[in-house]
Amino acid sequence: MKAATSAALYARLLSYVRPYARAFAAAVLAMVAAAATEPLFPALMKPLLDGGFGAGGAPQWPPALFAAALVGIFVLRGLLTFGSSYLLAWVEHRVVLDLRREMFARLVRFPARFFDEHSSGTVLSKVAYDVLGVTNAATSVLTVAVKDSIAVAGLLAWMLWLDWRLTLIALAVGPPIVVLVRLLSQRLRRMTRETLAATGELVHVLEEAIGGHRVLKVFGGEEYERERFERAASRVRGFQMRYTVAAALTTPVTHVLAATALAIIVYIALGAAAAERVTVGEFASFITAMLMLLAPLKRLTEINAPLQRGLASAESVFGLLDTPVEEDRGTVALGRARGEIRVENVRFTYATRTQPALDGVSLHVRPGETVALVGGSGGGKTTLVSLLPRFYVPDAGRILLDGHDLQSLTLASLRANLALVSQDVVLFNDTIRANIAYGAMQGASEAEVRRAAEAAHAMEFIRETPRGLDTLIGENGMRLSGGQRQRLAIARALLKNAPVLILDEATSALDSESERLVQEALETLMRGRTTIVIAHRLSTVERADRIVVLERGRIVEEGTHTELLSRGGAYARLYRLQFQEPAA
Repeated sequence: MKAATSAALYARLLSYVRPYARAFAAAVLAMVAAAATEPLFPALMKPLLDGGFGAGGAPQWPPALFAAALVGIFVLRGLLTFGSSYLLAWVEHRVVLDLRREMFARLVRFPARFFDEHSSGTVLSKVAYDVLGVTNAATSVLTVAVKDSIAVAGLLAWMLWLDWRLTLIALAVGPPIVVLVRLLSQRLRRMTRETLAATGELVHVLEEAIGGHRVLKVFGGEEYERERFERAASRVRGFQMRYTVAAALTTPVTHVLAATALAIIVYIALGAAAAERVTVGEFASFITAMLMLLAPLKRLTEINAPLQRGLASAESVFGLLDTPVEEDRGTVALGRARGEIRVENVRFTYATRTQPALDGVSLHVRPGETVALVGGSGGGKTTLVSLLPRFYVPDAGRILLDGHDLQSLTLASLRANLALVSQDVVLFNDTIRANIAYGAMQGASEAEVRRAAEAAHAMEFIRETPRGLDTLIGENGMRLSGGQRQRLAIARALLKNAPVLILDEATSALDSESERLVQEALETLMRGRTTIVIAHRLSTVERADRIVVLERGRIVEEGTHTELLSRGGAYARLYRLQFQEPAA
């Protein structure tokens, strides 16, 4: 990255510090004051040695004053350092909080395509880890830059006042150090980028192993997953070691250059002292100042590593923040819809495929009608219902709700009219009540939540839980059975009371008793609503008003269960295959 771009990146980082300008300014002032005390100690050495330990001479200052001044300098520096450290930590943690808030606020508004293209581990790594590197560059690096730059300037000023010729020799080490830092910067940034990406992969492998621990155990995947984790962890280690090599080179090279300069200065100063051009106090004060100069100089040369790490983290964080969110150009705020849906010659192709998932699909669903979508895998059923909430936008054609093009509706008003119950129920690690009265429904009353749970046949098992509606259900409802999770999802849809309902394999993979209860709950839920049902089990859609058969992104048949069976076409073939009925 070019210097100008790095400067712009750092300026953007500092913009997050601006809301806390007062605390930050106080921290900087404390740092400046602490750094300004650095030359005081070597300055004390000159009168102490020339007057206090001179050849039998009386001390220029009382000994108690020297002792008090020495203690006072370090007490003052300690107080100022503590104050600046506390204030900077406060600002840093506030910036972390602000960045994470902003990242999460955008994350929940990203389009479905984003989650198709990015692993959850990579996204988690950005929010959890990368942001910490950003704040380190914004605050900690600045601390060193301000404090140690002032300390270096003060010590150099004192050294120049004592002997400008010796100081010029000390300054001769500057250009080689600058060249070294520039050479290492690019490699440090590149290794940090690679480390962040590898860490995202590591988190992803870890997340999959934890989430799929049952499959892992049953199918003996322990060794396979261990090897995957080993490879990911080794990649992280490899990039970290390359980063360490580049970062670690700075200090020893700087020390060698500084030691060379110090050796030359000592040689010259000893000759000057022998010629009585330099007093013992002046020489001791100069050497003390130069030795004190090494520590802040070392820190200044070392800030390049965390700075490059922070800028690489900033690229990652700002890359997420700059990702476009879902487009919401709709201007029509639809009230409660009647539920009429028209799909007009819709085409859609996923970014990762060349063949269209939907190829000229047209369909009319009347208000209150139940339409079942059936067909083999890859026929386009799930894609079609994914277009209704605008998870994706059609490449051609349009979809209308009550005569309004979905693109003209505001996302909030469109989605307020839709409810979804799927096979893969999504529940949150919260109470049963919070999972039923979720999101926009969290203000629902106790009575409303109970009515929804009763209608979904969920109160039967809720009453048996330790705390009823306030029982925690674990990650994705792992403390509940499949049927219980499904009934909670139905209760959530009942409470929302949306006029359009999407059922995606809602009764699949359930035992007979659970399926009966869930089916009864679904019948209650579907009453009076426009319902689109996706089902592979054809027995669950026999009573639908209309059945639509999709193959390779096209509608090949539609009609009632009886009509389609009598035609002997695609639906009849699916039915025979599923129920093992021989062809007539």
